[in-house]
Amino acid sequence: MSDIVIDIEDLGKRYALSRRHRPDSLKSWLRSLVRQARTTSPHPSADEEFWALKNVSLQVRQGECLALVGRNGSGKSTLLKILSRIIPPSQGRARVRGRVASLLEVGTGFHPELTGRENIYLNGAMLGCPERDIRRRFDAIVDFSGVERFLDTPVKHYSSGMYVRLAYSVAAHVDADILIIDEVLAVGDGEFQQKCLSHVGTTLASGKSAIVVSHDLALIRLLASHVAWLREGRVCEVGPVESGVLECYSA
Repeated sequence: MSDIVIDIEDLGKRYALSRRHRPDSLKSWLRSLVRQARTTSPHPSADEEFWALKNVSLQVRQGECLALVGRNGSGKSTLLKILSRIIPPSQGRARVRGRVASLLEVGTGFHPELTGRENIYLNGAMLGCPERDIRRRFDAIVDFSGVERFLDTPVKHYSSGMYVRLAYSVAAHVDADILIIDEVLAVGDGEFQQKCLSHVGTTLASGKSAIVVSHDLALIRLLASHVAWLREGRVCEVGPVESGVLECYSA
């Protein structure tokens, strides 16, 4: 059996950037319709195509940690959302083998009106963990997060750091085969970051895999085995950490 757990082939994500004017009243809307009817242009409000990702091909093997680097807007988060099945690709395919635990934007998968306790069960279910397993691991999740005092408070009152700690704690206890982490650890305090780094290191040492997005090059050198440099939605360079990709990116 192949040891490839993530196989990305010719992946692309296209968005339409609307040039249409949004009217702020019924009168404005009617006027815009009249203008469009009088125009001689065959496509008066055509949308512009924007490719957030284009022809991306990557592979992650069991036990590897792939770091995605690139400037803001280079397509890193879009790629992680496709791998997490949050959005579909416009072209190509991404095959993922195993259970995935995703940590993307702060609070993703949490309902703001529910308490921390209720969101543990909700988020665990979204990550594919049976309720009986969440019940069995509940105390460990709470202890790892450090938010026991606020467990029965709606999470809309949580700070961003509390969000991250609880979300990561759930993800850390669902026995995922692949961790997908998008810069969220930068929100937590230093002590919690060290706890998370230790967990990721233990996860990788056990033969599991991860994809990490971070602007912290020291963190990447510590965790990652491979690096992919994205620029304007395309893979610019990819290789082992020691291959010099990071040096080219940071130059």
